[in-house]
Amino acid sequence: MSPNRIALRRAGTITALTAAGLLAAAGVASAHVTVHPDSYAKGATDGVLTFRVPNEEDGASTTKVQVFLPTDHPVLGVLVSPQDGWTAKVTNTKLKTPVKTDDGTITDAVSEITWSGGKIGPGHYEDFNVAFGQLPDDTDRLAFKTLQSYSDGKTVRWIEEPTGGDEPENPAPVLKLTAKAAEGRTASATSSAPAKSAANSTSSASDDSTARGLGVAGLVVGVLGLAAAAFAVVRTRSTRGGDA
Repeated sequence: MSPNRIALRRAGTITALTAAGLLAAAGVASAHVTVHPDSYAKGATDGVLTFRVPNEEDGASTTKVQVFLPTDHPVLGVLVSPQDGWTAKVTNTKLKTPVKTDDGTITDAVSEITWSGGKIGPGHYEDFNVAFGQLPDDTDRLAFKTLQSYSDGKTVRWIEEPTGGDEPENPAPVLKLTAKAAEGRTASATSSAPAKSAANSTSSASDDSTARGLGVAGLVVGVLGLAAAAFAVVRTRSTRGGDA
């Protein structure tokens, strides 16, 4: 095999290994529990939150999921959608500060939802849907701390909130609350009509961002690989010319 062909093959191998490393890193980064959609308008009504729980273990199944809802900024009117194979336990807590609504004063709210009895196998995920009557309007975000328990006894604590620009190692699912809808339109109409479509749109936007990021990374890797190959070819020719 000619020196030029050997150099090109080596460059191609390096490029492939680098790309594989980038894809693996992207897979690891997306393995935590998330909430969809990732944003709603403040005070939004009659919407749905979907908690996506992927199994990141190779040799164990997820057997229990505990989601903790904040009570300092409570989510009102929580209802849990039935999930095949899973049993949901809902825990209510008395609020330190009652919430006044058009329908009266609310003195307690859901603080925890536990799903158990089911199984999420390796390489799979499960979506858990939670409907709400009203989101708070006095905060910019809600963190839903989550515990994920496995069949081998391991428990992953997704409870860390982001500080600054860096994502923590075990981030809690965070819902961003944006400015209220324009006057004359309801918050639910702009952020959750329908909730399923909003979730799909958010998922698509996230997928697009990921795809673009990987595309850019792929281009960079390709350019570096070609540059390495060209350098190797030029160096080989220069060496052969010097020998002559």
